[in-house]
Amino acid sequence: MATESERRSSSAVSDMGAWAMNVISSVGIIMANKQLMSSSGFGFSFATTLTGFHFALTALVGVVSNATGFSASKHVPMWELIWFSIVANVSIAAMNFSLMLNSVGFYQISKLSMIPVVCVMEWILHSKRYSREVKVSVVVVVLGVGICTVTDVKVNAKGFICACVAIFSSSLQQILIGSLQKKYSIGSFELLSKTAPIQALSLLVAGPLVDYLLSGKFIMNYSMSSGCFLFILLSCALAVFCNISQYLCIGRFSAVSFQVIGHMKTVCILTLGWLLFDSAMTFKNVAGMIVAIVGMVIYSWAMELEKQSNIAAKALNSVKHSLTEEEFELLKDGVETTQLKDVELAHTKG
Repeated sequence: MATESERRSSSAVSDMGAWAMNVISSVGIIMANKQLMSSSGFGFSFATTLTGFHFALTALVGVVSNATGFSASKHVPMWELIWFSIVANVSIAAMNFSLMLNSVGFYQISKLSMIPVVCVMEWILHSKRYSREVKVSVVVVVLGVGICTVTDVKVNAKGFICACVAIFSSSLQQILIGSLQKKYSIGSFELLSKTAPIQALSLLVAGPLVDYLLSGKFIMNYSMSSGCFLFILLSCALAVFCNISQYLCIGRFSAVSFQVIGHMKTVCILTLGWLLFDSAMTFKNVAGMIVAIVGMVIYSWAMELEKQSNIAAKALNSVKHSLTEEEFELLKDGVETTQLKDVELAHTKG
């Protein structure tokens, strides 16, 4: 039998593994997609269809996993899966339109606003409350990432509407991942293997049209090279790990924690861009990254405080339920009396 400390240590390692998998796979996929989609790379400018490819491979991995007995299939109502897939696909399309219609600065601001939106939505939907320390740390993270990423800010009506839809749908999607796992006692990978086929099918059907509206180019007219094909495979392979780790992180932590992880990825991407692609690194970027990292450290500390507080509350409740009401009141009176005697003793010594 594993001791309590061993179980906590194992859980901490698993948590760190989920975080690391998400950060590494996300940064990797962004680097791969930069080479794949940039004009200096392969010029494959079909982001929505590419996401369809990502979910198609993820769905295939899920089918193989279920067939080999690596994972078990649990029942989730089809209407819930379809609703989730609609929200997720709207999020993907709206994010792409927001990036096309808005300046990079406003796009970054819209992404930063997702943390407070997720907090408000979790409060409305699940009556979840956050400690003062968590709120302060989130503000510090948002401020730091804002300093190092936000530059020009230009707003137009269409872009603003797309940004609002993207923020709302992305926040709701991340909350749904956690709530569906809890509601149906289903693992992160099992849930992903159920939603991925629906998302893949819908994105592969609608993706080419969305990409045509975004870029003015049709995917059937694109001349595929062997190098481009290999990068698409690499992007899809990284996306499998990225999708799995996203569901793992939200299932283990919360949608807010996942947003904080997302801003850690922003810091990594800026650093790698400077190291690998000779991107400019200004004092403003460095200062912003330092502030963001400080905010993430404060957030980790605040979440640990919250966790310890919850453990203490659960322990107190379990003691209360194991005793009769009369025994609990006697124990409570005994503690208060002891505290009072200690105070009196201290006064006497003084």
